[in-house]
Amino acid sequence: MNSSGTLTPRHLDVLHAIVQSYIETGEPVASRTIARRYPMSPASIRNTMADLLEEGYLSQPHTSAGRVPTERAYQSYVKTLLGSRIVQAELDRLHIEIQRAGSVEGRIERSSKLLTEITRNFGIAAAIPTENQTLDRVELLSLPDRRILMVIVTRDRIVRNKVVTIEDHMSSEELASIRNYINYNFSGWVLQNIHRELKRRFELESAAYDAILNRVNLFYSKGLLDLGLVPEVHFEGAENLIGLDLHLTRERMRELFRALEEKKRVLQLLESFLEQRDGELAIQVGLSEIHPSMSELSLIGIRFGLPNGLEAHVAVLGPMRMNYSRAVSAVLHVGQAFKSTTM
Repeated sequence: MNSSGTLTPRHLDVLHAIVQSYIETGEPVASRTIARRYPMSPASIRNTMADLLEEGYLSQPHTSAGRVPTERAYQSYVKTLLGSRIVQAELDRLHIEIQRAGSVEGRIERSSKLLTEITRNFGIAAAIPTENQTLDRVELLSLPDRRILMVIVTRDRIVRNKVVTIEDHMSSEELASIRNYINYNFSGWVLQNIHRELKRRFELESAAYDAILNRVNLFYSKGLLDLGLVPEVHFEGAENLIGLDLHLTRERMRELFRALEEKKRVLQLLESFLEQRDGELAIQVGLSEIHPSMSELSLIGIRFGLPNGLEAHVAVLGPMRMNYSRAVSAVLHVGQAFKSTTM
């Protein structure tokens, strides 16, 4: 430890060796364990561990026991993994796996499954729409009892639909004229620009005499282009957290599983801790800010923008004692593979 309180290379080597040993065994780490890995005298290792204990990087559960890494120690350890490289062969394999799912929704689901399979933790993948989605086309289909199925498809191949009831019967030809008007005029437009232009056209004096524009206005008022910006989220692997030594009471464990069943809570996790720059890996150790039952969990994730107004999040949630190298590699590879299939 130098005079400014910064850890020296020797302190970092010992600290990271302790973290690695604790991840592997789950047992407090004694100085003799570190002495087997590094050519340092036992006295020097003990002194270094005493410095780390004093600075809050280690804790000592019992007087005679070894040392246990704290959240601060994990934060230091995982920083050494941020320079992990992407292996092209693995990236190609995952690209093929994810591409087999034809839709964005399917690729999100496949990505979360791959993260779970590779890491044996809780895999999360999400595509979050923004106001910059681009229209591909709309469809209008007549149903019984004056009901109309409104379908909107964006360029990212996400499909949303809504059934509305109209006062008067409308023929297939009339529905086709509305569909053709929107598709001809606005296919390829960003949705917020379509809203702006349609409102401008509706306000023109000539609009009152334009039969097609009046019919377009009818469906527009019923939410034809209102996507609601609903995120597509998929996650699985909660069962992998069963049996882990998370020091939770039975009630707290139930609270954890209830929290992991809520899409809203999972989205909150992603939005709270994946605020780094596009394509930059983020690692958060300890998640008590989201829920007390998550205090001993870590999140490793990445976010990046996709074409046509989607923002993707790919992440792994696991215990502090997870295999960080494997999790970091999985997030980087699955994230890049998912991104490449949607470009």
